[in-house]
Amino acid sequence: MRPARALIDLHALRHNYQLARELSGARALAVVKADAYGHGAVRCAEALADQADGFAVACIEEALQLRNAGIRAPILLLEGFFEADELALIEQHELWCVVHSLWQLEVIERSAVRTPLTVWLKMDSGMHRVGLAPADYQAAYRRLLATGKVAKIVLMSHFARADELDCPRSEEQLAVFEQAREGLAAEVSLRNSPAVLGWPQLFTRQQAGDWVRPGIMLYGATPFEQAQDAAARLLPVMTLESKIIAVRELPAGEPVGYGARFVSERPTRVGVVAMGYADGYPRHAPTGTPMAVNGQLTRLIGRVSMDMLTVDLSDLPSAGLGSRVELWGKQVLASDVASCAETIPYQLFCNLRRVHLLYREG
Repeated sequence: MRPARALIDLHALRHNYQLARELSGARALAVVKADAYGHGAVRCAEALADQADGFAVACIEEALQLRNAGIRAPILLLEGFFEADELALIEQHELWCVVHSLWQLEVIERSAVRTPLTVWLKMDSGMHRVGLAPADYQAAYRRLLATGKVAKIVLMSHFARADELDCPRSEEQLAVFEQAREGLAAEVSLRNSPAVLGWPQLFTRQQAGDWVRPGIMLYGATPFEQAQDAAARLLPVMTLESKIIAVRELPAGEPVGYGARFVSERPTRVGVVAMGYADGYPRHAPTGTPMAVNGQLTRLIGRVSMDMLTVDLSDLPSAGLGSRVELWGKQVLASDVASCAETIPYQLFCNLRRVHLLYREG
């Protein structure tokens, strides 16, 4: 059997969730959209079921997967509904729903729902993706209440640049949000992972009923490009690993892989690893991207191909056929691999495929 696999540490997942609660002092919806960022939504939700205040997914298909697996906790649809007929399923499965557009509000007004909904009313405070304009926010709030079809409204927005610790945009967005919602007595949800980790000074006046939405931090990866104290407390959840399936001894001056992107400058011992871009490892990761073989750090050399990549074993005389290779995990951080490949850990995790997930408790 092909040795590529991803080990998912459920103890680390629970640790990271508790850290989100500790740092925020708020209730936390564990974001498990996109199959829990490639970690397996059902297994991750099951691991958090006895401690999570609820879960958040992108769409109703993801929510129904959790409900069908027996997850009874609240589940929020972060993009709300896409078609009016989804409201029947939202009511049937007791889902919470984001309303980010006037057309969604109008659908609720015309609907025949009998069980009042829990709505998270989203404001566009400056990200300019989805959300109601600040000028329309209070009127939308009053219209929802007037329908008689809404039991509870949570006020929410989303930060565009909270992962930039020296950027004032989050403070500006917060000011827009606070001004637009003045006088509305309701629970609030603003903070994503970077806001929980990096911006505690903005939320000294939070209410006891407020919510945070930890996503990438649940999976143990930092959202920041630079070192950050709170992010240093995260535990990596996924370890992507494989094995060396062949070894080559090359003299100086020999090219390795497609396009001769690497040419040996000295006699070089090359290990071939069963891992490629079809598994989700980034094709554009350059020579020098870190990886570990039998616990010793070394580097990727040459271009990543569909099913294989090559690693420098020149200074690892004990490594050879069958040696374990960590592509990212507890020793080689996903954020470091992402930085080398000019991407982000979110994409590394979400692109994972054709790799067996194995779950363990640490």
